Formats: sequence, C-alpha cells, structure tokens
Amino acid sequence: MRKRGVDVVHCSSVDNALVLAADALFIGYCDQLGADCGAKVCAKACAEEAVGVLCAAQEGGAKVVEYSELDPAAANETDTVTGELRLNAGNICNHFYKVDFLQMAAQLPTPFHVAKKKIPCVDDEGQTVTPSANNGIKLEMFIFDCFPHSKKFACAEVLREHEFGPVKNAPGSKVDSPDTARALLLELGRAHALAAGATISGNGGVEISPLLSLHGEGLRERLKGKTLESLSHIE
Repeated sequence: MRKRGVDVVHCSSVDNALVLAADALFIGYCDQLGADCGAKVCAKACAEEAVGVLCAAQEGGAKVVEYSELDPAAANETDTVTGELRLNAGNICNHFYKVDFLQMAAQLPTPFHVAKKKIPCVDDEGQTVTPSANNGIKLEMFIFDCFPHSKKFACAEVLREHEFGPVKNAPGSKVDSPDTARALLLELGRAHALAAGATISGNGGVEISPLLSLHGEGLRERLKGKTLESLSHIE
C-alpha cells in the first residue's frame, strides 16, 4: 500500500447492503480530527440486537464488546435521563484506519474471542452428525480488536436507515435477511428521489446507483419534475 501511496484505508463488512464504500465524508471527518483509527456506529434496535457495542477501553482508545460477551443485565441498562440504552453505540463494522496505525497494531497481541458453535462431528458409530445444539468452541479474532491501541480515535454516529442494512439470516427471515436489506435499500433510494423533486408511481422504492449519488447529492438536476416507476434503477 505504501508503494501505491495509500495513506488511509476504509474497511467495511460485506453483509451490509447500505454501506457507503470509501465514504469521503467519513474519511474526511476522521482525517480532519487527526485520527489514526475510527468507526461508524448506529443506535441499537433493541438490547438483544446481535451487534457489538463501542465503548471506551480501559487501556485507552476504544473497544468493541461483542454481543455474545455482553452481560444481559448490562445490555439492558438504560440512561435515566434519555431512556436510551446505556450501551447503545452499535458497531456496524465500518472503520477508518491509517496505514501507519495498521502497521503498528499488526505487531501487537490480539485477543481470542470464544464463539460457541454447532460443529459437525463423528459419533460413536463413526457417522458424521450435525448437532442441533452448540457442541464446540471456535476461537475468533476481529479486525476491531486493534481499537484499544489507538492514540486518537474518531467515532461517527449515523442513521441506521441510511447506512445499516445487515444480511445475517436466510431469505424469508423477518429481520436481517436479503429481503429486509433489499427493502431498506429501495426505501432509501425512494427517499432520496422524493427529496430531489421526483414523483414515484406506486408504493415501492427505487434503486439509485452509488456511482451516481451516495448521500442523495446531485440528484435534483437529474430527477426534479420526473415521474419514476416503482423499482426503477437510476444510474
């Protein structure tokens, strides 16, 4: 990366349909703050939502506590003033890194996380079986485990309806499925098109190519006064 003149890296998960790849606003925000590392977060949908939470690390910088490692009592605590969850900064795996920071962090120890899994195994008769309950432990490491090493950490809270459309479950599932992510993407496109002055026939959404607009910017000149069909693709 250094040979190619790369100074910063924007990293995101592949299972978020609303991610803004190489978001110049976020990258510029982190750079302006002089951050070596940063993350986008959004408010959790509920205490039980399967996302980690960003919080301050005892050793400095920031830290993500995975949902599987979060005590249920702590996850359900609310702020007495706002009524919101105290641990409400959901980590959506959307990060900023300086290359210098990554080089430094790569030399430092990274903790293992315990994940209980249903692991196929061989029974007493020598047959391969797939268990219905967790029967094994998988040791995992996460890219955000380097956060505590940050000397200047930047955090940006974003609207989940604009930037978080997770795909974690199978098609047909009520939450976090390809179907719900597609609906969020189309609804966001509809909102951008209406804000730009377009009219949409029907109740469905529209898809706007990220090559045309990321945040809805620059659409008025293209769409004002036009009527779009539901499920149109604008590019």
